[in-house]
Amino acid sequence: MHDHKKTLFGFAAALVFLLSCREASQLTDSEKATVKNEVRTMLRNYSDDIRSKDLLAEFAYLDSSADFFWVPPGFSAALSFDTVASMIKSNALLYQSVEISWDTVRITPLTPGLASYTGRLSSIMIANSGKVTRGRLVETGLVIRRKNGWKLLCGQTALAM
Repeated sequence: MHDHKKTLFGFAAALVFLLSCREASQLTDSEKATVKNEVRTMLRNYSDDIRSKDLLAEFAYLDSSADFFWVPPGFSAALSFDTVASMIKSNALLYQSVEISWDTVRITPLTPGLASYTGRLSSIMIANSGKVTRGRLVETGLVIRRKNGWKLLCGQTALAM
């Protein structure tokens, strides 16, 4: 990422954080509970759809706006939606099944339409060759409410130690 993009991103992230902190304190306990339940359901459905369908099911849960970015395991820089989409399509062809399950997840409502989450996941991927890969991951990110539901907006996934 160019230096000016890093600076702009840092400023935007700080602004969102500051505004979110102010608005989060204005959420009622009921509103916070609703956001937590909706996001928890979205994350569960995300995992279930990947398990029952395939990796292409991820597209229903990703925000395709220009604001989307993700840092996958092993990467040191954020990837755009188009890059992530290309990677998902390529990997979907390589695996006969993918199962992710949330071991723990903490959801923090920031506004009625924005929440952060952090969790530990377990992953089992079975390649077309039959090779089984198991992993434990740590993920943190932001989800945003869109007209068609909650979407993964940005975040990072790393291998758990």
